[in-house]
Amino acid sequence: MEITKEYDIQKDKIGEYSDVKDTVVVEYPFTLFLNDKEFITLLCSPKSLKSLAIGFLNSEGIIDSKEDINDIKIDEEKGQAYIDTKSKRKMSENINKKKIITSGCGKGITFYDVMESFKMDKINNDIRLEKREIFNLMKMFNEKAEVFLKTGGTHSCALCSKDKIIIYEEDIGRHNAVDKVLGKALLEDISLEDKIILTSGRVSTEILIKILKRKIPILISRSAPTNLAVEISRQMNILLIGFARGKKMNVYSKFDSIVK
Repeated sequence: MEITKEYDIQKDKIGEYSDVKDTVVVEYPFTLFLNDKEFITLLCSPKSLKSLAIGFLNSEGIIDSKEDINDIKIDEEKGQAYIDTKSKRKMSENINKKKIITSGCGKGITFYDVMESFKMDKINNDIRLEKREIFNLMKMFNEKAEVFLKTGGTHSCALCSKDKIIIYEEDIGRHNAVDKVLGKALLEDISLEDKIILTSGRVSTEILIKILKRKIPILISRSAPTNLAVEISRQMNILLIGFARGKKMNVYSKFDSIVK
């Protein structure tokens, strides 16, 4: 499916109008049906929809692995995914968990309790990064943002090793971009405990907890974190870096993980 659309617009530049073509990102309602019941509608970019569905369900604790799914069918024309899971009772219990309005665009809903994150095991990984490795990864990350460069309307997320990008996704929502990356990693059986997540968006608690649930030790963003994200990263032993732009960055936790 097309993820951008062209429109004839009028452009105002210092008081002078001109007729131009403008490329706009597509916003796509994507409804998940879980065991024949309508579950949730995500507003997203119409790309990597299977990864998004799997990543979202895994992020929200609805499934633990791809083995929890009997079947998944995607109807792109209707904007629907039909997911059949093995344990119907477990799915029902997870869906009935406390719901929280997130800080994401569009007032998204998530199904975990924020305080659950403080009951998880700490990340047991002491990976050290050189500054040049961080800046090189961010340079590669920025260069891959093709849809953003055309439209200015997407967020990006990537799963990386120290020297390369393994999975890259763009979406209109920062949460969706993260879920697409994590969903694809789950489908491809990629080990995450020695990997790095890069994101273009603000790091709020729901983003950090997605990373924490996968035992990913490092999260690097072009943007800012919230105070609760900083608190969780410090308590749970995650290296959190924000404002990673050019040759600058802010390190919010695990300061000794950076080789200066």
